[in-house]
Amino acid sequence: MKKFIKAENGFVSKTPLYVTLTIGLLIGLIFSVLYAVTIGSTKIPLSDVYGVIFHKLLSIGDYEIYGKGPLHDIVFYIRLPRLILAVAVGMGLAVCGTVMQAIVKNPLADPYILGVSSGASLGATLAVMLGIGSFFGSNFVGVMGCLGAFLISILVVFIANIGGRSNSVKLLLAGMALSSVCSAFSSFIVYFAHDKNGMMTVSYWLMGSLAGAKWENILVIFPLILVCVIFFISQSRILNLMLLGDEVSVTLGTDLHIYRNVYLLVTSIMIGFIVYNSGMIGFVGLIIPHIVRILVGNDHKKLIPVSALLGAILLVWADVLCRVIIPKNELPIGILISMIGAPCFIYLMIKKTYGFGGKQ
Repeated sequence: MKKFIKAENGFVSKTPLYVTLTIGLLIGLIFSVLYAVTIGSTKIPLSDVYGVIFHKLLSIGDYEIYGKGPLHDIVFYIRLPRLILAVAVGMGLAVCGTVMQAIVKNPLADPYILGVSSGASLGATLAVMLGIGSFFGSNFVGVMGCLGAFLISILVVFIANIGGRSNSVKLLLAGMALSSVCSAFSSFIVYFAHDKNGMMTVSYWLMGSLAGAKWENILVIFPLILVCVIFFISQSRILNLMLLGDEVSVTLGTDLHIYRNVYLLVTSIMIGFIVYNSGMIGFVGLIIPHIVRILVGNDHKKLIPVSALLGAILLVWADVLCRVIIPKNELPIGILISMIGAPCFIYLMIKKTYGFGGKQ
């Protein structure tokens, strides 16, 4: 076990450097949120932005100026919620990607690899095209996408355990099969619905957006993501064993079968809530774990916290760019992340010094 971790040490894997990096990223995240809240299409003086925040948090300042009106609403109900949501979504996607890569022992794994994206797409398509789930209220598209993602994850685990215990290969095959089925049903519904507006709605939702951030949703998803991140940090030893494989793990006295199923269910819950709040945002869970492995190595005790912080910082600044890159318009965050993530992934593929799971 120690030999495996040592073989894949990163540039800052030594404890003092790792602690410095972690503290630096935490400070960077706090600074990013505090600075990003001042940026937007509507120009607001810096003093007024923080005047609203201090008034809400500490009851400091004039209520007539900072406690109500357009200034208050823009800062507290539009900018700040979406930045906090960006932190939660970035943390969740990065950690889910890290865990998925360990579960299936595949460097190409991301949070959506086991058919979750196709399940979410099918749920959203059923909602928009056929009106299924409208009783959930105004955000029924997000609810159906969340349910679709979660149910597909459950089915993947169930199918992978048919005829014997699941392993990484069976999980991948089950995910690919269910992904194809969901994609086929989505295409079938779109083909016969003949609804151009509905198709545009589904497409825009699949591109991802943080514009629908609400405090009542954040008060649920943020604690949930934080608890799940702490849970996976506590499971770092098991995640390290998953990179070694089932055979080696059994010889070391640990059966990974139950752990793998539990981790899949936990990540499915995380992804379900992320999909509900932000739609589909790709590449974060694929790129961030690879970048962090270069920095701190393969030890998940270090890998997960740094991935969470870096993923949060990436989403915060991606959201800022989405709001300002096109004047008087907003670019879907999924498009921007893909434009950034794809070149980064290509670079990592051709980088000869990078390895995964103990191999260069």
